[in-house]
Amino acid sequence: MPRAKRGFKARRRRKGILKMAKGFVGGKHRLYKTATEAVDKALCYAYRDRRTKKRDFRQLWIVRIAAAAKMNGTSYSKLMGGLKKAEVELDRKVLSNLAILDPNAFRQVVKLAS
Repeated sequence: MPRAKRGFKARRRRKGILKMAKGFVGGKHRLYKTATEAVDKALCYAYRDRRTKKRDFRQLWIVRIAAAAKMNGTSYSKLMGGLKKAEVELDRKVLSNLAILDPNAFRQVVKLAS
């Protein structure tokens, strides 16, 4: 029986892994085995951190809104409760941008909430 050398399929798979490892340091972008390990780990981190990013940004927005609310004489929870009662449907991202870029508009929102 002739020896099977796998042909272009294996080469294509290896090239794909090495292409994904482009920019890695040392043997991690040159050697197939270490590149495979590094790419697998990188893909795990990417998957995990796409979810973590949502958490982190929400946290950041809340901190910014709380700081701006304090400057306008109210607390974060009272502001959010007031907005819900007033049926103002601004999400935290928009409120955070308002607090930073347009403090006067944010002041009006706080007045609406109280």
